[in-house]
Amino acid sequence: MGKVERFEDLIAWQKARILTQDIYQVTQQGKFAKDFGLSGQIQRAAVSIMSNIAECFERSHLGEFHQFLAIAKSSCAELRSQLYVALDIHYLDQLKFHQLLTQAEELGRIIGGLRFSVARKKQQKAQ
Repeated sequence: MGKVERFEDLIAWQKARILTQDIYQVTQQGKFAKDFGLSGQIQRAAVSIMSNIAECFERSHLGEFHQFLAIAKSSCAELRSQLYVALDIHYLDQLKFHQLLTQAEELGRIIGGLRFSVARKKQQKAQ
């Protein structure tokens, strides 16, 4: 893989974009589409993940980069929690729930790895 020059080059952002597309697709169907509260909240959580990844990339300080990745990871956890609500009230079937949950878990791990890498660079820079 080449040098990451834009946030669009980050695998975390690319995966967040796909997850956001998938979230919008399921929230615009059936009963989910009529529940403006939950559908709006889960959409905002998904958009927050990819937005915070993009925003952190544009920050010049590693500390800010790390902080925005933490926010993105937190939004990922929020989204996972909301998926359980959608499953429990039968807006999602087990298969679609599992697919989206797996995507969100993978994305959380990727963001976590990126945070670790940024923290390591920040520590090396301080030495």
